[in-house]
Amino acid sequence: MAAKPRKNKTARRVLAAGAGLVTVGALVAAMPSAGAGVDTFAGHGKDWGRMVDVQLLSFNDLHGTLEPPAGSSGQVTRVKEDGTTEKVDAGGVEYLATHLRQARQGNRYSITAAAGDLIGASPLLSGLFHDEPMIGALNKLDLDVTSVGNHEFDEGAVELARMQNGGCHPTAGCYVKGKTFQGADFPYLAANVTKEKTGKPLLDPYFIWEKNGVRIGFIGVTLEGTPNVVTAEGVKGLKFGDEVETINKYTKILERKGVKSIVALVHEGGMPASSAYNYNCDGDGDGDGEGVSGAIVDIAKNVSPQVDALVTGHTHQAYVCSIPDPSGKPRLVTSASSFGKLYTDTTLTYDRRTKDIVRTAVASANHVVSRDVPKAADMTKLIGDWQTLAAPIANRPQGWIAADINGRGSTAYEKPLGDVIADAQLEGLAPADKGGAQLALMNPGGIRADLVHKASGAEGDGVVTYGESFTVQPFTNMMNVVDLSGANLIAALKQQVSGSNLNSVKILQVSKGLTYTLDMTKTGADRVVDGTIKLNGAAIDPSKTYRVAMNEFLAGGGDGFAALATGTNKLVGASDLDVFNAYLAAHSSAAAPLAVPAADRITVVQ
Repeated sequence: MAAKPRKNKTARRVLAAGAGLVTVGALVAAMPSAGAGVDTFAGHGKDWGRMVDVQLLSFNDLHGTLEPPAGSSGQVTRVKEDGTTEKVDAGGVEYLATHLRQARQGNRYSITAAAGDLIGASPLLSGLFHDEPMIGALNKLDLDVTSVGNHEFDEGAVELARMQNGGCHPTAGCYVKGKTFQGADFPYLAANVTKEKTGKPLLDPYFIWEKNGVRIGFIGVTLEGTPNVVTAEGVKGLKFGDEVETINKYTKILERKGVKSIVALVHEGGMPASSAYNYNCDGDGDGDGEGVSGAIVDIAKNVSPQVDALVTGHTHQAYVCSIPDPSGKPRLVTSASSFGKLYTDTTLTYDRRTKDIVRTAVASANHVVSRDVPKAADMTKLIGDWQTLAAPIANRPQGWIAADINGRGSTAYEKPLGDVIADAQLEGLAPADKGGAQLALMNPGGIRADLVHKASGAEGDGVVTYGESFTVQPFTNMMNVVDLSGANLIAALKQQVSGSNLNSVKILQVSKGLTYTLDMTKTGADRVVDGTIKLNGAAIDPSKTYRVAMNEFLAGGGDGFAALATGTNKLVGASDLDVFNAYLAAHSSAAAPLAVPAADRITVVQ
């Protein structure tokens, strides 16, 4: 599906570039003296003859976050000059818009790009309206191009097509009387996503941005493992190809079109050595990529040297690193955290004669989307309009909490909010006519926020509104209860730390009564200590059958839990959000708010 033409844009677009770290002075000193019109740097974004300064602004993983994210989800860590760190409040599209618009000032050539997961797993203000509000905000942000991420497939390929091309929702209809949703003004790129029946790309694979003869190509891919982190229905009929093979394929196609400056938008990422957004990822200056680990490192080391930079995402981390390309030359790889808390500002120097990026002249840094700037008025109006529509539902109280109950913001393997959610699922599915569940398992990635004690509006401190509970559980996954053998239950717990989860563990959140020991001094499946897995004090019997509650994502084997997909005698229950809200209502009141769980079901040996 081709993207609609951009509205009111002076530059024609179609793909991209950038990497390395050198001073402007070093660039000028290294430039040929014969370059026509070359004098000195006249400032960012200036056209100074042969060399053109191009600004690339980028972000990733917004997840429909329009309002400033609350709690730890709305903070970034900064390293101060004395080496200590501090937390800084950040995020919110009203502030992101202001920061981006200020950053563009004085830049004649400026591109804004993103690396996926801009929608999906969204707070209620966008999620309640199938992310139409977020697409509207992105249009106002003047986004030029983005790759898809795994969450763009949460509601399937047909809904993704609607996000691109517009039209009212097939069942919910049009939300604003007399107005039809117009879709994205920018192209979504999905070079490695093809239709199984035809082998043809689902979306445009690349995009070429052009202005005054400056041409930069962008190739967009999502992680090959998208089917492992999305419900089966969301990726039905689609095939996800290898990231490196795909990028290299379309790099050659772009080169044949005369595009030599290329940037890859990759919804896959890494883990930096520090959580601070301003951590010096290339501290030793040798550009060896040692400041970051994870899947993106292998991708970056194998993508064609013709690609000048990689804008990445998925892991919600912040980094600006150099990783050597296959020829050994340092190349820039960036990521801007999540939820609009940061944006990356990269300066690319384009050589008109070679039509390529001067790799040694690329400079980049992450910047905080601080809340000390004026709010963008158009974004405030957009948010207000949708808030008016959402208010009757969003502001409805669901329960009360005594203090912050951290989920997304917890770094522990067992998260306090994970315990609450798992207990809610067990309680909701335990009755015989609801499935007869004996235990419940919850995937950690499905906990999208914290429950924050401080009021987000006029509801009062400690009150959990529907909007806040929706933000925690935004997928509306239907609950499943299945028969699972003790052997497969044990196997599933071992899959938390082995197989596809070996290098990036995914510790399931468990309901009350299920206990075991996790020994992180060991490796692989041995980390789940044999003989310690018990239910209500009794060891799990491999030959016995247990009724296990979990959301449909886990029941389908998502997140690498193939053993959970072996369940039989399935009963489909209420949604995860419904059982969560019912639990809050049943276990809390203004006089007796829900306490923070002890989170002591998993004994961790470090």
